[in-house]
Amino acid sequence: MAEEGQGLHCLVTGASGYVGGRLVPELLDAGHRVRCLARSPGKLRDHPWAGRAETVRGDVTDAESVAAAMRGIDVAYYLVHALTSGSGFEETDRRAARVFAEQARLAGVKRIVYLGGLTPQHVPEEDLSPHLRSRAEVGQIFLDAPVPATVLRAAVVIGSGSASFEMLRYLTERLPVMVTPSWVHTRTQPIGIRDVLRYLVGSATMPDDVDRAFDIGGPDVLTYRDMMLQYAAVAGLRRRFIVPVPVLTPRLSSHWVGLVTPVPASIARPLTESLRHEVVCREHDIARYVPDLPGRPVPFDEALNLALRKVREAEVTTRWSSASVPGAPSDPLPTDPDWAGGSLYQDERERPVDASREALWRVIEGIGGENGWYSSPLAWAVRGWLDRFVGGVGLRRGRRDTQHLRVGDSLDFWRVEEIEPGRLLRLRAEMRLPGLAWLEMYAETGADGRTRYRQRALFHPRGLLGHAYWWSVAPFHAVVFGGMARNIAQAAADGTHGRRASRAARVRRARAARRTGQT
Repeated sequence: MAEEGQGLHCLVTGASGYVGGRLVPELLDAGHRVRCLARSPGKLRDHPWAGRAETVRGDVTDAESVAAAMRGIDVAYYLVHALTSGSGFEETDRRAARVFAEQARLAGVKRIVYLGGLTPQHVPEEDLSPHLRSRAEVGQIFLDAPVPATVLRAAVVIGSGSASFEMLRYLTERLPVMVTPSWVHTRTQPIGIRDVLRYLVGSATMPDDVDRAFDIGGPDVLTYRDMMLQYAAVAGLRRRFIVPVPVLTPRLSSHWVGLVTPVPASIARPLTESLRHEVVCREHDIARYVPDLPGRPVPFDEALNLALRKVREAEVTTRWSSASVPGAPSDPLPTDPDWAGGSLYQDERERPVDASREALWRVIEGIGGENGWYSSPLAWAVRGWLDRFVGGVGLRRGRRDTQHLRVGDSLDFWRVEEIEPGRLLRLRAEMRLPGLAWLEMYAETGADGRTRYRQRALFHPRGLLGHAYWWSVAPFHAVVFGGMARNIAQAAADGTHGRRASRAARVRRARAARRTGQT
């Protein structure tokens, strides 16, 4: 591998996702060099570690881009998964894994490290959920390849911002009495994100003759019911009453989870499907190569405490929504004037602002989440409910940080596509739409020297339904977009955004105090 005294050269795929975004700084802090492979490298540019890692453009299904990314690499991390059951996702996973394994062989990579799912014992392959089956197949592709592989298999990952934690958190906090699916009695072995990262980093330096899978989990084996009750206890909530019913299938369960939590049904379904069968570690051989430290692996209640503390202190570095929603549009923004994509509808508004550009920018960057959208809350709420009803993400994703944004952040049912600090915030719609949509907000200085707010909504319709959609909602634009422009300008002039953000922070602290019994 690398020469003695030097770190390894690591390739990380999935760096824009929940685990990958946290693994990169851990590898850097361990003394390794890191190269990230991303379809949209711009999404990584605002991460705190971006200046310390190399980023290259590519896709794991494209052999040419993977080959270029593999040059000079010692250890290649594969952290890419399809999250929905869309047509052909298993074949896509299969093809991508084969491309990755073959290019690793050709590049002379010394090890592949893969994080997959913990599979149940004595369950025929055909009875596994499509996602567990695909995870197992990808792991086997790497184990069958010539390059030595470390395949880590985990069940429920508990950490601030993980989809599993968010699902557990919101189900428990919002429902003091729950009618739940029968899978709440299925045993599983959760693991804290800190231990997942420790095992991933430690896998880089395993001996060359290690080529196998490892089960990884925390010290506690619990049912999902146990986890909800423990969450209630750790969060200082009253005891929850849980009534399981046998009629909720994984599909119905996913819609139920999507209704109650910020996790949309499309992502909730693979999570709930994985809970149908008991998934408990069969061995702890990983400790031979990544020795357990005192207090490690972290117990479940401690992992909950750590995650809750990060949430309350607004220190969530990555979230399940860090990666783009499966199926969300990825087409480039229509540029003016040379975009050749067909019809493009626009709603553009501009207003003078009696405040500095800096004050206006603070309002723009603080939009969404608990700070709101500065126009008809009911209209935004209804649009969010409609999106959830058709399987979209709705408004519940909120913000990673109450005041600052970075490229790639999810923001309610938008995704931050571009930021020019102090000037431009561009959002791409990830709600379900018959077309593509963007929202741009500018802080500018006019010819007269006054601060001006400019706002532009763009919609590229898809087919006749897309055109019909635009004209059906156009009558409401004066209320929604017009009110938004007017109220953002007023908030900047009044300095009310800072008070609004402070009030939101106080509300969060008060809720946390009530949950933990503090005064």
